[in-house]
Amino acid sequence: MNTPFVGKREYFRGIGRIPYEGRESDNPLAFKHYDASRKIGDKTMAEHLRFAVCYWHSFCNAGHDPFGPGTRRYPWDAGDTPMARAEARMDAAFEFFTKLGTPYYCFHDIDMAPDADDVAQYEQNLRHMVALAKERQQATGMKLLWGTANLFSHPRYMNGAATNPDFAVVARAAVQIKAALEATVELGGSNYVFWGGREGYASLHNTQMKRELEHFARFLAMARDYGRSIGFKGNFLIEPKPMEPMKHQYDFDSSTVAGFLKAHGLERDFKLNIEANHATLSGHTFEHDLQVASDHDLLGSIDANRGNAQNGWDTDQFPSDLYDTVGAMLVVLRQGGLAPGGLNFDAKLRRESTDAEDLFIAHIGGMDTFARGLEVAHALLTRSPLEQWRTDRYASFDTGDGRAFAEGRLGMEDLRAHAVAHGEPVQRSGKQERYENLVNQFLLRA
Repeated sequence: MNTPFVGKREYFRGIGRIPYEGRESDNPLAFKHYDASRKIGDKTMAEHLRFAVCYWHSFCNAGHDPFGPGTRRYPWDAGDTPMARAEARMDAAFEFFTKLGTPYYCFHDIDMAPDADDVAQYEQNLRHMVALAKERQQATGMKLLWGTANLFSHPRYMNGAATNPDFAVVARAAVQIKAALEATVELGGSNYVFWGGREGYASLHNTQMKRELEHFARFLAMARDYGRSIGFKGNFLIEPKPMEPMKHQYDFDSSTVAGFLKAHGLERDFKLNIEANHATLSGHTFEHDLQVASDHDLLGSIDANRGNAQNGWDTDQFPSDLYDTVGAMLVVLRQGGLAPGGLNFDAKLRRESTDAEDLFIAHIGGMDTFARGLEVAHALLTRSPLEQWRTDRYASFDTGDGRAFAEGRLGMEDLRAHAVAHGEPVQRSGKQERYENLVNQFLLRA
């Protein structure tokens, strides 16, 4: 990307392209660690991280919460009609994308275009905004990381979308999926995401869970087939979340989704989009859900955010914890990268953050945090004993009877014979503190 985009009106006046100024900079509107062109191993930071800005939180969320309305008054929401506001919002979005310098963005259908209960009007609205987005992409070099459909906000989806007990609602959900897939293909999107925000249950008394899961699998297969038929070649992604808004959601965590995909023969086309805050809500760490997905060869993309340990809900804060980002990038680097996925900031400003520059500051902080995590993770993998320590810990399975067991060549009688021959095992320390200190050592190095 070159010159920042400015439409009919400049919404972030006084802010230009965000520069990289290095670690000694005190400029809040400059990167300290994220240098897009800097090589880490065989890829640039931009290629490793593939950052994307999210349309919904960044340009639609005005800071409302369950206890009060929004605190931010966006100038792009001042138009006389829903379409005028949507067009102004798109100008603001592309101005922000290009000033920040991220290569990608992502969207829900009704973030980009005005919603409508009438099917034809909804489709017309989305086609209009997709055509405008395509012009903006061509003018700026921006790319679409992924598209998706919002199947959770409208009251019609109060009992779910693809898992709804009313077939009429399932059919209406298909309208949005079909249109959003077409939009993603038209805009050259690399992935398509399903987040089942209400695919779950509030009470088992009125729920046939097995039937709903079968319907969910059938719906996903239909969406896959349609996507492939119109030329979509990327990954379909499912984003796990344990609960909220439903008591229990069917895409609870990485393990649950991996089992579901394999049970229904969907694992060749579908991967997982892991969100940090969703992982912690399920009782896991961010790194854990990433590792489970990666071990199943299903890690496709990442929602980069964090929760608040003192709150029990999805706070969607911008990432700032270096331990989280080091752990995440260790998983990503070990599997060879995220492409065609990336890191999108499914994060929102705090309700108290009301200045236009705050949106830049939040993204800069998140990008720097992951850039530093990338630096440290790469150093740990290439310049520390971390991987050798991990390999050595399992050395007993690399030769002799241990290898024969791992390869399936021993039975229970063989294991007993080995135990008798070798006696009580020697105690071997897990050395957890040594591993933790090693991570700290590399985090603290300049």
